[in-house]
Formats: sequence, C-alpha cells, structure tokens
Amino acid sequence: MSSKTALIVVDIQNDYFPGGLWTLSKVEAAAAKAAQVIAVFRERGDLVVHIRHEFTSADAPFFRPGSEGAHIHPSVINQGDEPVVLKHYINSFRETELKAVLDRHAIDAVVIVGNMSHMCVDGITRAAVDFGYDTTVLHDACATLDLQFNGVQVPAEHVHAAFMAALSFGYAPVISTAEYLAKG
Repeated sequence: MSSKTALIVVDIQNDYFPGGLWTLSKVEAAAAKAAQVIAVFRERGDLVVHIRHEFTSADAPFFRPGSEGAHIHPSVINQGDEPVVLKHYINSFRETELKAVLDRHAIDAVVIVGNMSHMCVDGITRAAVDFGYDTTVLHDACATLDLQFNGVQVPAEHVHAAFMAALSFGYAPVISTAEYLAKG
C-alpha cells in the first residue's frame, strides 16, 4: 500500500513578516522554501492544507481577530480548494477540523512547514505523530525568533536548532527542503 501524503503549512501569516506585529528571524527565507514545496505538492496533485492561527481576543499581541496580520502571507496563499483550517491554540489539531480533513483524503503521512519552530510547528509535529501519521519536518521551511528564559537570551538559530534536534531525536525525520525534494 502506498502512502498518501499531505503538506501542512502552519501559520505562515502576515504578522510574522517585517512590518507585522511579531516578526520572526529569517521568515522570508523559510517562507520561500515552503513555497517551493507547495508548488511541488500542487504539481503532483497532492493535498496542501493551510493552518491559520487567530487569537480570540483583540488584545492579543499578534494574529488579532479579523486583522490583516492574521491573514495568510501572499507568498504561500491557498489556491483553489486547498483547505484553510482556522485554529485558536498552539496544537493545530485542537478543536479544529484538521484531523477530519486528513481522514477525508485518506492521508497517512504529513510534511510540516511553517511557524514558529518552538511553538506551533513543535505542537503539530508531536500531535501528528501521536495520531499515527508518518511525519516529516522541513527544518529550513520553518522560522522562529529570539527568546529569553530565566535571564538568558536565546538567539533564534539556537531556539530553532534545539527544537529541531528534539523533534528529530524522538518524533520525526527533520530534513532540509532540498533533501525532501530530491526524494521525488
């Protein structure tokens, strides 16, 4: 039996880009990699699912309800009948139709790209594995930002590396876009 794969594009939204309310480090480069993968999935006729995060409060620091910042970024905008799953939590499966969409298309494998590496990418990867999906993360098609913990400044590249290392250790293959696309 062959695997049926979907691409899940997580939270590549305007507020994460320069001029937005919560700018990520190297987000344009990550989005460009995601766009490459989206193009390949579209060419093959494979399912592309877009996740769009919107907080429920207008007081949110970003992705405010109805705001331009909460819209999907033009570089990866959904086309045709590609589903857009609206979520209000870090985990894209929580209280959304994501699992139903994947089940309706008989998906058993997912490829994950998007934002933020340490939050929603981490959350969906762990949940997808827990649901039994063969899961792959494309590390250079994901972005995050500098963090601070307990007085320690953590540069975005270290945040990203730590989370990708954790996911690759016990959850999923974490590979580059080029490696994934070379597999055909």
